[in-house]
Amino acid sequence: MTDAPTLLWLRRDLRLADQPALAAAIGEGAIVPVYVLDDETPKHYAMGGASRWWLHHSLASLDADLRAVGSRLILRRGKCDAVLAELATETGANRVHCIRHFEPWWRNAERAVAKRLDLICHDGNYLAPPGSITTGSGGQYKIFTPFWRALQQQMPPPAPLPKPSSIPAPAHWPRSERLNEWGLLPTKPDWSTGFGADWSPGEAGAHHKLNGFKRHAATYGETRNLPSVEGSSRLSPYLHFGEVSAAQVWHAVAGAGGSVDTFLGELGWRDYAQTVILQLPDYGSRNGRPTLDTLPWRTGPDAAADLKAWQLGRTGYPIVDAGMRQLWATGWMHNRVRMITASFLIKHLLIDWREGERWFWDCLVDADYGSNAVNWQWTAGTGIDANMFVRIMAPLVQSPKFEAGDYIRQWVPELAQVRGEAIHDPDEAGCRPAAYPPKIIGHRAARERALAAVKQAH
Repeated sequence: MTDAPTLLWLRRDLRLADQPALAAAIGEGAIVPVYVLDDETPKHYAMGGASRWWLHHSLASLDADLRAVGSRLILRRGKCDAVLAELATETGANRVHCIRHFEPWWRNAERAVAKRLDLICHDGNYLAPPGSITTGSGGQYKIFTPFWRALQQQMPPPAPLPKPSSIPAPAHWPRSERLNEWGLLPTKPDWSTGFGADWSPGEAGAHHKLNGFKRHAATYGETRNLPSVEGSSRLSPYLHFGEVSAAQVWHAVAGAGGSVDTFLGELGWRDYAQTVILQLPDYGSRNGRPTLDTLPWRTGPDAAADLKAWQLGRTGYPIVDAGMRQLWATGWMHNRVRMITASFLIKHLLIDWREGERWFWDCLVDADYGSNAVNWQWTAGTGIDANMFVRIMAPLVQSPKFEAGDYIRQWVPELAQVRGEAIHDPDEAGCRPAAYPPKIIGHRAARERALAAVKQAH
């Protein structure tokens, strides 16, 4: 134990239970927990609007949780290395504990902090430390299936650490900025009015969501693809912000039986995405397959108008439009519909996948650099492990196949009165309401255009 306090540098690990950096810091004495709002280090990957909404509420929740155990959260804004060095001078701290992050900007920030202070990094946000699951020759996996097979050999993850009953406080607390002054919440206009009905950011909200999911985890494989049923866990934003750890989720549901292994595979996919960005830090902006670098994406005014129609959910394809409107209203979209909407942008509209990746980055409360990039490149066929570009999803087939009628009626009110199978393609059924747009392009024409384009790239 020392008299000097330790800084606990928090980022996407906003929890008290199963928090190895916090546990290590407690062993050294007084702690100053600090969150630094750093919009400079990530550059164009500074958090989008939906993530900032979540962050505001998550930080408020974390501060309340810390105060309940004798501590508090210090808020500062600026470059992490400079802010932490300043805090160390103010408090007399000589050590910083944190959980290791793998986004390229956070790796840069950790190097910068380590040049100024004694930085101790811990693993704790994933099932296994990214980079630790290696091939027989010691290399990194690029393909998910063998990666998942190898990761399963290391499971289960270590038992989660308990929440501390108290956290030692410093003799004097440094100044903290006010959360409300950070402007994280939208005001003019406030587009987040529907978020609160779906989400309760914070550690308590995470465990409430996890406990709810446990009751039907055994049927995840049967229901996860049905947007009208909503069989997904909805844990992704809580995992992204670290309000619950992957280990906590694994241990809570692994014994559920049934098709829970399908869900555990999704947790594994999250680990896989970190392995990819560890190898290819610019995966969010550069094709994993350079052979598709010459694919002739559409540009110009017509493409821009089509992109806007996609963003607004006005494409004339009900399943696509329902997904895009759910995204805008709640900051989240059903996973099956994410694939359908992404494929539509890339292959029906022939618009660069990076345009979609950026839109999701701004609109998703679970916007995660690794997962977002890997999922978009998988759909685009440009990734190191990806669907082939020539496999083109047919939205008008996917919609009835996955029983999306009630989902469409919920999110596309113009179609709420369309009955039966006509809901999937009211244009073809001859019952499209005047308020709903016709198809932006026919499926066959879109498919032929996409296949012609990919031929030019080879």
